[in-house]
Amino acid sequence: MYFDSHAHYDSRQFDSDRDGLLSALPLQGVECVIDPGCDGETSRKALEIAEKYDYVYAAVGWHPQEWESWTADSIGEIRALAAHPKAVAIGEIGLDYYWDKEHKALQEEMLRAQLELAIELDKPVVIHDRDAHADCMAVTLEYPSLRGVYHCFSGSAQMARQLLSAGWYLGFDGPITYKNARRNLEALAVCPMDRILIETDSPYLTPEPMRGRRNDSSMLRYVVQKIAEVKSISPEAVAAATAENARSLFGISY
Repeated sequence: MYFDSHAHYDSRQFDSDRDGLLSALPLQGVECVIDPGCDGETSRKALEIAEKYDYVYAAVGWHPQEWESWTADSIGEIRALAAHPKAVAIGEIGLDYYWDKEHKALQEEMLRAQLELAIELDKPVVIHDRDAHADCMAVTLEYPSLRGVYHCFSGSAQMARQLLSAGWYLGFDGPITYKNARRNLEALAVCPMDRILIETDSPYLTPEPMRGRRNDSSMLRYVVQKIAEVKSISPEAVAAATAENARSLFGISY
């Protein structure tokens, strides 16, 4: 059974068939899903989905790409949403210099505010780090009491070692199946099984051989197969270990 620790079922790309798809996931071996919000609206929608399905939980947060909608009231909005019993983390939060290099200071302000909220509320965080490895790691490591996952980890093996030594989990998804995945696989190789989470980032990052189609949690099996190949263990062992890791991080028991 698979635990998809990062899937955006609040996305408009699922508007036409969301209920049918989610209802079918347990029959496809998916036992649990975390849906992370990216601003106030999507965080609320993720919670609405989590209320409807026992096996779906939400993270609430403000994504760095959503800097334009961040206001003085945003942290209070996230605080209120985080009080929901199915809000298990603060996220998706972080730094993204791929899409925006002009507002680094604001992105860092957003990130720090939400990291401090997570510490206050004793919740894990879901970190988005794209083309901002040095800055993102420097900021997060300033808060040694934090716990969480670097979602869709794309840093080096050396960065992975530093984060692992500080107690972080690393999330791996479709890109580890791509032909140009050397860097991703080097990081995966140094990550012990008790620190790996599996993700889809649905509807994005569809793994091979399904690349080009909309992603969903049923495609986790391709990610699991690749991890099993790298770690020389069975896919069943990968699924079991990563599900246990996710339950431990997010405080979910079932």
